[in-house]
Amino acid sequence: MKITHVITRMILGGAQENTLLTCRGQHAGGHDVTLITGPALGPEGELITAAQNSGFRTIIIDELRREISPRLDAIAAKKLEATLRELKPDIVHTHSSKAGILGRKAAAKIGESKIVHTVHGLAYHRYNSWWRNRVYIALEKRAAKRSDAIISVADAMTIQALAAGVGKPQQYTTVYSGMEIEPYLQRSPQADEFRNSLALPPDAVVVTQVSRLAELKGHEFIIAAAKKIRDPRIIFCLVGDGHWRGRIEKQIREQGLTKKFRLTGLLPPTQIPAVMQGSDILIHCSLREGLARTLPQAMLAGKPVISFDVDGAREVVDASTGILLPPKNTAGLVEGIALLAEHPQLRDELAAAGRQRCKTMFDWRTMVDRIQDVYEKILE
Repeated sequence: MKITHVITRMILGGAQENTLLTCRGQHAGGHDVTLITGPALGPEGELITAAQNSGFRTIIIDELRREISPRLDAIAAKKLEATLRELKPDIVHTHSSKAGILGRKAAAKIGESKIVHTVHGLAYHRYNSWWRNRVYIALEKRAAKRSDAIISVADAMTIQALAAGVGKPQQYTTVYSGMEIEPYLQRSPQADEFRNSLALPPDAVVVTQVSRLAELKGHEFIIAAAKKIRDPRIIFCLVGDGHWRGRIEKQIREQGLTKKFRLTGLLPPTQIPAVMQGSDILIHCSLREGLARTLPQAMLAGKPVISFDVDGAREVVDASTGILLPPKNTAGLVEGIALLAEHPQLRDELAAAGRQRCKTMFDWRTMVDRIQDVYEKILE
């Protein structure tokens, strides 16, 4: 089977890791796989090198960017169409909003491929302006009409898309975003190295968020919670980088919280299992997310999680695996962190249940098999 994936950029991120593992799995399964992507711009790191070293074909279209640009978008659309005409894939599989709109339009114009799109997160949401949401929904409705199948990384994505009138129920299939689970299940010596690198007090309870340092990732709620927590053992660790790093560091300084925070900057994906294993509690305070990969990653590593109840979070986090809070609930975040910090046995119980839940649910091989099922169904 000839398969072409399209995504705007291969930075360090959930959608990109999902796409890379899908391409690798399909290539290992004997398929002719091509990845079309734009340049990995910005401070978030890149996965293009990993893609280029994985054995399948990788094509970079410089004009394919995340930001809206009528001039660059028009050029990218023409190049996408020309590339797809040359490749003649059986399946064109697009990822995320921008690449999904341009890629599905190009594939439909040629008319020789089945078209699949994965919703990693929705471009329209409550924190956007009404007019921007209206534009995005109109574009997604049109793109859905060109789709033979739509994959959601969480049931919540399907529910929200259908509520906005995007696509039809029979088009959607939920396929949870897979990952390499073995590094999380087996404790790495790097976990102790990570913990030692933070210069912690001996009895420290490390509360970690792994995410881009960007808008809507909820760092302001973590800082507000840290201000209210008096337990000197609790240390907050922010893993990641992004355009908001300077702003976040300034807020931490202004609140007099420098001793309570550790910012590691960007770490490679290979170190994330050690980050999870070296932490005591994983928090995720993002205000919008398809289904944050850090939640199952922490569970697989045997750590309890506290998450805001956004999008697909409730599909993995409940009373048996962690603490689920209403968005922006700083008071609940304070209480939850204090509770888990005081009760290590509760942390262990929640972590054990979370690990058991996620072992099969988020195995990358399960993801690749389920995507294959979607392909075979539409090719029939």
